[in-house]
Amino acid sequence: LTLCGPAGGRAVLRTFVNAPFTVPLDGLPYPVHLCELPQEAAALPFPVQALPLVHAGLTLGFRLELDGRIIAYCPDTGYCENAVTLARRADLLITECAYKTGQSSESWPHLNPETAARIAREAGARRLALTHFDARIYRSLPERREAEAAARADFPATFAACDDLRIEC
Repeated sequence: LTLCGPAGGRAVLRTFVNAPFTVPLDGLPYPVHLCELPQEAAALPFPVQALPLVHAGLTLGFRLELDGRIIAYCPDTGYCENAVTLARRADLLITECAYKTGQSSESWPHLNPETAARIAREAGARRLALTHFDARIYRSLPERREAEAAARADFPATFAACDDLRIEC
């Protein structure tokens, strides 16, 4: 298992994935490699780019290049240029949609359907997967479908992700 995070993340993760919280990483029945980005990106088996996103705490977005395909993953973020950069010409942008149409917060940045679609459109992404629907805000599957429809109005190649979804790129 390879876990990637920001510089300094190795020490933080070792603190939380350790007694008394849980089994230490070296006690797991499989090898675990911790990778700090961007310093150790060259050690990974495929190109990875990581950039900070806009959020209340440190959050990284990622751009992965796998078998000639580009996947951008932008969790926990408000609209920012780094999200657009990571998603540039991506085959798939996976990003959050914690807020409903018209909702936003400067102190707790997240995306609504329109801002997620804006990032995908500005980046020239091929498809947009909405995920990380805040359970306090989106209480039902029909509400997630409304978010999907709102994003599709600006970026037609949008779909709402769900558990066990498999995506062909």
